[in-house]
Amino acid sequence: MQFHLNGFRPGDPEIFEPSERANASPQADTLPDRVDVLIVGCGPAGLTLAAQLAAFPEITTRIVEQKPGPLQLGQADGVACRTMEMFNAFGFADRLLKEAYWVNETVFWKPDENDRASIVRHGRVQDVEDGLSEFPHVILNQARVHDFYLEVMRNAPSRLAPDYARRVVDLRIDPDAADHPVTVRLERVDPAHGGRVETVRARYVVGCDGARSAVRTALGRTLRGESANQAWGVMDVLAVTDFPDIRFKAAIQSANQGNIVIIPREGGYLVRVYVEMDKLAADERVASRNLTVDHVIAAALRILHPYSFEVKEVAWWSVYEIGQRLCDRFDDVPADQVATRTPRVFIAGDACHTHSPKAGQGMNVSMQDTFNLGWKLAHVLQGRSAPSLLHSYSAERQAVAKELIDFDREWARMFSAPPKGSPEDKGDGVDPAEFQRTFQKFGRFTAGTATHYGPSLLTGEPTHQDLAKGLVVGMRFHSAPVIRLADAKPVQLGHTTGADGRWRVFAFCDAGEPGAGSSGIRALCDFLDRSPDSPVRKYTPPGADIDSVIDVRAVFQQEHRALELAAMPAFLLPRKGRYALIDYEKMFCPDLKAGADIFAMRGIDRRRGCLVVVRPDQYVAHVLPLDAHGELAAFFGGFLLPAGGP
Repeated sequence: MQFHLNGFRPGDPEIFEPSERANASPQADTLPDRVDVLIVGCGPAGLTLAAQLAAFPEITTRIVEQKPGPLQLGQADGVACRTMEMFNAFGFADRLLKEAYWVNETVFWKPDENDRASIVRHGRVQDVEDGLSEFPHVILNQARVHDFYLEVMRNAPSRLAPDYARRVVDLRIDPDAADHPVTVRLERVDPAHGGRVETVRARYVVGCDGARSAVRTALGRTLRGESANQAWGVMDVLAVTDFPDIRFKAAIQSANQGNIVIIPREGGYLVRVYVEMDKLAADERVASRNLTVDHVIAAALRILHPYSFEVKEVAWWSVYEIGQRLCDRFDDVPADQVATRTPRVFIAGDACHTHSPKAGQGMNVSMQDTFNLGWKLAHVLQGRSAPSLLHSYSAERQAVAKELIDFDREWARMFSAPPKGSPEDKGDGVDPAEFQRTFQKFGRFTAGTATHYGPSLLTGEPTHQDLAKGLVVGMRFHSAPVIRLADAKPVQLGHTTGADGRWRVFAFCDAGEPGAGSSGIRALCDFLDRSPDSPVRKYTPPGADIDSVIDVRAVFQQEHRALELAAMPAFLLPRKGRYALIDYEKMFCPDLKAGADIFAMRGIDRRRGCLVVVRPDQYVAHVLPLDAHGELAAFFGGFLLPAGGP
């Protein structure tokens, strides 16, 4: 990260100077009468949104939670590769990696053909395919993820902290109100203020308050779907066992006792065990079975035979039903009023989609929901985009959630199915080898890297996709190693995309000499620097740093020692901050010494080069020719407003 831009300051650079507003009005115990954004729920979705908006001190944000304080022990624990990429944008991926369990391989067990009452290992696969991400799939207690987000919020310029012990009583939208049209009443549930009601008027409200969402209920939205009528138990335990793969992620099919998924946890000793329990009747709920943790342990012992499994301590346990449910829209606007109304209230995470935990997608997809929404809210509240931009949240994320539901339904069915050919196979059995192949087939989906947004206002047509075959329009920007020209530091190019609401334009240069007067990169820089049609000039507010809205960076084909920094276009050495200091971190070269040529790795056309536009949530918005200056300007003109307003 960069710091010292506006003067030397000792101490931790992750702790930003508080904004003037935060200094003048520290967060009080009572909620303000009016806010820009009110977030309901301190789960992963709510905290992702709060951490992103906390970076914008000019936006008044508050986040409320019914629980009395921070989460101590979370239910979700799987962190997908794509989520790790997002965490890196917030600045805490490295710390999480140090603490988490890394899922490197997954093992598969099936009934022993010679002794059907026993199980035997039949397969082992790499958990994440090579080159899919620079980050691994990891396991970490959800509460620790919350801790990292809370620290980001505390250290942000706005010094944002949750307001706990507040329950939503009701929510009302006044469509005729010109300002702050959403009124929310909240009841204090802490002993010191029990029963007191606070009223807050907000420009926007986001319900991240779980499957029993009060915000969703107030909107009249409904989770629709079905249950698989299958009960599962889950427990985090400290146990002594002779099962040889206890520190691997393991999928176990027994002949007639059900199935198990083992997920090792951080710390070297703790392990999570998902245990198949009983089939439920069509109208039966799992609570009616009165299942206890002893039932879950006994079922685990039967499935793991002939191995022992002595539980010494249970840190947490639960029983649940498998089901998949989805809302038809993720905002307050009826489908027939999209053309005449803009959204004011949104729902995210479990409030609008629920599914089984088998693929570890719940927390991950929920956080991606609000990472998608946060920068859009900031754009609208800062006057960078019209409110109509907010329609794209429901359009993009509802489609992703539906895909997740369809995947989860098939995945959960396979997990609960008996082995094919076993006495329990009533025509729904699954061959263990097929189960392993399916796991590998859906690897990109479970890693979170398969999301693909279709063409829209924010995502261009893939007309020029052949210029960058490995950076697919509509999919997440796939990072690769590069060498920074100014100081020869090896870095990941994708790590230049922080959670700061900025757009990125990566100019992958053609094969010519970049310092030449006739080079494609110089022509691009001249356009961006001087033309009245330049999106950088057009949308950057007066007095702001030149990269505060659109951050342009160049990637050359030459080895870094073959280029002279002083010969590069001045636009790539911008002056910023109150001292007009030079930013030396805009130019990169392939890491040829390490054999990591980004042009080859990502299929960049060497002869022509290209422009890759990346959204603030790290998705590729467009791929264009290096000289497509007009098309670049037209793309940004589709959703950005000129600096200072329309």
